[in-house]
Amino acid sequence: MNEDMNFLPRDEVLSLEESARIVKIFASLGVTKVRITGGEPLVRKNVSWLFHEIAKIDRLKDIVLTTNGSQLSHYVETLKASKVKRINISLDSLDPVQFEKITRVGDLHKVLQGIEDAIKIGFDSIKLNTVLMQGINDHEVIDLVNFATEKKIDISFIEEMPLGDIGHNRMNTFISNDVVLKKLQSHFNLIPTTYSSGGPAKYWQIANQHTKVGFISPHSHNFCDTCNRVRVSSKGELFLCLGQEEKIELMPLLRQHLNDDWPIQFAILESMKIKPQGHDFNLENIKPSVVRFMSHTGG
Repeated sequence: MNEDMNFLPRDEVLSLEESARIVKIFASLGVTKVRITGGEPLVRKNVSWLFHEIAKIDRLKDIVLTTNGSQLSHYVETLKASKVKRINISLDSLDPVQFEKITRVGDLHKVLQGIEDAIKIGFDSIKLNTVLMQGINDHEVIDLVNFATEKKIDISFIEEMPLGDIGHNRMNTFISNDVVLKKLQSHFNLIPTTYSSGGPAKYWQIANQHTKVGFISPHSHNFCDTCNRVRVSSKGELFLCLGQEEKIELMPLLRQHLNDDWPIQFAILESMKIKPQGHDFNLENIKPSVVRFMSHTGG
């Protein structure tokens, strides 16, 4: 909850043109789904251009945005016009004071307004992402699901992952999704489903409601054997697993080969040979399993 953010010099960050090129290269290799995440992608200057450019890639079937919602109201029309089908919005509390503590500077009102505006303009799917922490926001689990039900949107609960030094021992705050599920089952009639959004979440349907409740459980139910995701950071680092430090540097290749995509394609294809079979998250470690923050690679 206390991430220390340091902004990188501009030349150490992928330009929007380089970001679009990477997406095009992945699409040329058969990738059909891309998620724009962060940090917060909507604070990037001229980010509308990136969404418009990605929307032109015919091979992409699914463009998804993960956002903290703070800027969402300003971009819903752009996103809709850019063929964004699904939006995931981080929402860890409905209490303005607690929300500000968790996010450090977040304004809950802006996020709630962003959710309302996204609902009004309409997307294929709008989903809330919530990280519950024991003794911090776990008491809000019923309220958060009721909120999602009222808005007729979905919600996923994500187990806290040991990424980045957040200033507290995660053994004291970790709560298993098995515990969360049992708590929800005492309040809601939850029906197991085979629904998949293409990610690791396992979904339950609330009976007689639009809302589905998802659980992403990297600790209690490891899903590495079904993971086909890779992540590219703002520095052009290709990470093959959130729970490992191994990476491939794409930025030098992009800048050395301005008119030839093959060296980048080859590096990506070769990297798939070393994609880890699993992570080794350990909540008992005092130090985080992986030092970088989620904001470095995105969700």
